[in-house]
Amino acid sequence: MSLRAFLDANILFTAAYNSQGLARLLFDLQKYKALSRLTSSLAIDEARINLEIKKPSALDDLARLIEALEVVQTPARPPIVLDLPPKDLAIFAAAVAGRATHLLTGDKKHFGRYFNKPNRTAGIVIQTVQAFFVENFGLTRL
Repeated sequence: MSLRAFLDANILFTAAYNSQGLARLLFDLQKYKALSRLTSSLAIDEARINLEIKKPSALDDLARLIEALEVVQTPARPPIVLDLPPKDLAIFAAAVAGRATHLLTGDKKHFGRYFNKPNRTAGIVIQTVQAFFVENFGLTRL
């Protein structure tokens, strides 16, 4: 498969916070070589800060998960500008720079209007983790 999923901060946070959740399953797929996972320093920093506040005991888990990620640089500007807050626009720009096929996020408030609209997002499919598993792995019940 040639799936390249960019993981937003809230996905990293959730994967570290809940070892039994869908976000963690993204990392378990490594052994099947079914998915390349990438993120940015900005997303890592945000996930780390939120874990320090909400569940410091999960910071070691986050560190281990980060080792399995390709960390891409955030370019100064994305190839297209979306109507997003600057921090989220930087996440999108990093996903584009990393040649992601998908940007996985739980941020429906800011990214929701772009979910499943790759024609508006430089070919990147923006989705929740659940939608990603349903669409790409045929899971119908999560």
